[in-house]
Amino acid sequence: MRLEAGIGRAERQHLRLSVNGEERELDLEPRTLLVHALRDGLGLTGAHVGCDTSQCGACTVLLDGKAVKSCTVLALQAAGAEVATIEGLSESGELHPLQQAFVEHHGVQCGFCTPGMILAAVDLLTRELDPDEETIRRALRGNICRCTGYQPIVEAIRAVAQEAASR
Repeated sequence: MRLEAGIGRAERQHLRLSVNGEERELDLEPRTLLVHALRDGLGLTGAHVGCDTSQCGACTVLLDGKAVKSCTVLALQAAGAEVATIEGLSESGELHPLQQAFVEHHGVQCGFCTPGMILAAVDLLTRELDPDEETIRRALRGNICRCTGYQPIVEAIRAVAQEAASR
């Protein structure tokens, strides 16, 4: 890595990854975090920068199907991976069942934490088909909501899980 004279910036690197099922490429500094590559480089603003300390979960995305805080992942670490953001969750203009449940159960207040909460729930429901309330709350520990008190969020996730379990 060569630093530019007097500026302290490293040479830009080329990144190729799949985002929401679409191959994307961009050139960025090696120190660029995934959240900034998504927001600033690709215009996908659903992952929010909330705390800069990986405490709030507002930046949560799915990296190869697993929920990660994109403020803790260097963009170059996602090379060749599949990244899913909230923007890619709906299909054919229809809300994902979790998105719809958040609306129906009033799990959305200001909306800042919502993308991260929903993606954390997607990860949970791929691993645990019918989680109980305690399991849901444990899965959401890394995501902070200052508006809802969490109960509507838990109810939304339980409703989707119960609907899926009944099928």
